Amino acid sequence: MVTSPPELPVRPGRRRSTSRQQLESVAFELFELHGFDATTVDDIAKGAGIGRRTFFRYFESKNDVVWGAFSEQLDRMRLQFDSRPADEPLMASLRAVVVEFNRVEPEEEPRHRRRMELILRVPALLAHSTLRYGEWRDVVAEFAAGRLGERPESLRPQAIAHAALGVALAGYQHWLGEGGVERVALCDVLDAAFADLAEGFAPPPGEPTREA
Repeated sequence: MVTSPPELPVRPGRRRSTSRQQLESVAFELFELHGFDATTVDDIAKGAGIGRRTFFRYFESKNDVVWGAFSEQLDRMRLQFDSRPADEPLMASLRAVVVEFNRVEPEEEPRHRRRMELILRVPALLAHSTLRYGEWRDVVAEFAAGRLGERPESLRPQAIAHAALGVALAGYQHWLGEGGVERVALCDVLDAAFADLAEGFAPPPGEPTREA
């Protein structure tokens, strides 16, 4: 028999009004205590001291809580692309913007790490994540197309966007895995990975290449 997870007590004195950030904080507490799958929208709303209807004013679904204010962040990413010097190489601009886009304050790093663990490792979030990845790629493709004088749906802008997403995800997996143990900085990981992408993953100087 499936039983409901223990409830997260409503904090004494919590006001009936809340904010997106407060609601997200409650949700992450519940995810940590009971797991993502076992936590319901009703659990989150009750823990925050609000009604179910109020929850949906902030987030369309439980999945969206994990992604936070992602649409607003993509708007910021577009502005960062727009601010890059016009004569800067395309891949250098991409590298600078992606690294800065993923920069978080030190006090927010534990929450960000948990967020990315959920996004990358919880099966129930994978389909939703595919939609978000598509939105991210669209922003990159738009920028690349503008630099190349092509349409965003053309092959080269799309190839750049897909490659950039793959490199970013590989960087996050490293950061969460063995990189997390080493306590490497996320932005350092992404910067190195995008530098390699710009160079076509050529071997370091002096390292011999292998013949096929």
